[in-house]
Amino acid sequence: MAESIRPVVSQSAGNVHSVATAFFGRFAHTPSRGALEILNDTLVLVDDKGMISDVLTPADPNFQEAFDQVTASGRLVRSGKTRMFLPGMVDLHVHAPQWPQLGRALDLPLDEWLNTCTFPLEAQFRDTALARSVYPDLVATLLAHGTTTAVYFSTIHREATQVLAEVCLQAGQRSFIGKVVMDDPEQCPDDYRDASTAQAIDETERFIDFVRELSGNGADLVQPMVTPRFIPSCTHSVLLELGRVAEETGCRVQTHCSEGDWEHQFVLERYGQSDTAALSDLGLLRRGSVLAHCNFISPTDMEMIKGAGTGIAHCPISNAYFANSVFPLRRALDAGVNVGMGTDISAGPSPSIFENVRFAIAASRMLEEGVDPTVAPEHRGTSGSRIDFREALWVATAGGAQVLDIPVGLFEKGRYFDAILVDYPEPQGASSAGSDNDGEDLIQSLLYNASRSDIRCVWVNGRLTHSLDVALGESNS
Repeated sequence: MAESIRPVVSQSAGNVHSVATAFFGRFAHTPSRGALEILNDTLVLVDDKGMISDVLTPADPNFQEAFDQVTASGRLVRSGKTRMFLPGMVDLHVHAPQWPQLGRALDLPLDEWLNTCTFPLEAQFRDTALARSVYPDLVATLLAHGTTTAVYFSTIHREATQVLAEVCLQAGQRSFIGKVVMDDPEQCPDDYRDASTAQAIDETERFIDFVRELSGNGADLVQPMVTPRFIPSCTHSVLLELGRVAEETGCRVQTHCSEGDWEHQFVLERYGQSDTAALSDLGLLRRGSVLAHCNFISPTDMEMIKGAGTGIAHCPISNAYFANSVFPLRRALDAGVNVGMGTDISAGPSPSIFENVRFAIAASRMLEEGVDPTVAPEHRGTSGSRIDFREALWVATAGGAQVLDIPVGLFEKGRYFDAILVDYPEPQGASSAGSDNDGEDLIQSLLYNASRSDIRCVWVNGRLTHSLDVALGESNS
């Protein structure tokens, strides 16, 4: 039986914050790509702003004094013997308004899926009441699955997008949110597009101002993003203007890039160059920005993305349905490109980054080995494509943080304490079969088997945002 959990929720009034919280037990993270570190009997101290102020082991001279103090104060959260702290998951690509159609219509071709199902659904968010009904459940569900940071596409509707920002802030999720821009009358439905370039830009700027002035958002837990849906849905003039807005406001950008055959070819014919090159010329490749999918990018595109400090949202489950190919994750990582994980709700039918971690590993194996048995083995796949569970965990946590250029994803001093407490899912008979419960086998088993019910508690900025063990808001201060 795991030890009881005694969380402290940070309370604040203006700039006055509660005293620090401490976490003790077993931690695991990936300090670098491919490197897994397990920290046993470790004490993590978190300051009143939710940032890790120290990481202590029993070998540290200050360990015992710090441990005794936080224990006596009642501000110590213990993992217990059957649970482990992991960094919070980072989801780089979520279509928030598509939550009601999760798992539906995935048998359709992409254009039919968009035009007959997705765009009509998103158009309904002109009604903010729908946003207030849908978005709280979405955000709560993602937190319950261990997603502490999420990057959201909303809709073209500023008011509904503001609702999403308010919901994320209230729930305590670290969020990056964009009002979608799609203004090309030749490519967008009449009932679902920005009325003009001027309106699209004005509404984007108003949303940015709203988020930055949002009451209670002084720590920038919720941040705005410039969000052209993708090049085919936008006029050249609006893309140029969005580049200007991003530059003048310092906002990150999110968009789709070279997702499938159709989009990739459309941009080549329109601009005579790849998505990546066009976005660069338009001022839309920026540090901390996110390009979703990128299945068809070239080595030259990778170098351009790397040089701009932009990153990629790898969406392995969604890619299987709509992207016409497998993203070369290993090749991108080897090229030094920043890559994180994305669910791509609802083209991806799961809200779980854990599920996408598993599929990312499987997809890399399929890319390496090939999928057509009629082709000779030596010609069937792309050698050197596979990733392992260590790399996949890194992409889902520290890699996503690297894309966004934010200090999360690791248990180290100077990073925010965004973390999840996970039960060890132990298969029948594992304890008697000689399994390594102190090493990498345990982490691998956890990644492959953990479900929503195994995620016991979730913290963002040191604040408890989800718990299956205690009532939210419990405090020992």
